[in-house]
Amino acid sequence: MRSGVEAVIDKDLTTAYMANVLGFKDIMILTAVSHVAINFGKPEQQELKQITVSEAKRYLEEGQFPAGSMGPKIEAAISFIEGGGKRATIGHLEEALSALRGETGTHIVPDQEN
Repeated sequence: MRSGVEAVIDKDLTTAYMANVLGFKDIMILTAVSHVAINFGKPEQQELKQITVSEAKRYLEEGQFPAGSMGPKIEAAISFIEGGGKRATIGHLEEALSALRGETGTHIVPDQEN
């Protein structure tokens, strides 16, 4: 008799993993917002245009990116960069081409080496 196990495969983490396996240098994670933001929904909300992996980790640890929302996308971007990627872009589905060109979206990049 066969038995199964319930599981969830996170699409964003799977994207990051597969992109690393295939040697991609850039990925795009498309969503319903133009930019990732900290203090989301508050008067001091700030849209992020470009952040480093260290900044993304810090914001994640601060709780800026909830698990049921932007958290998995940020985790996937971090994983992708740490796996050898050069840029992870998170942006609005309808602005994909503009995000690819760097005109919109949030771009997560490696930390600068000294």
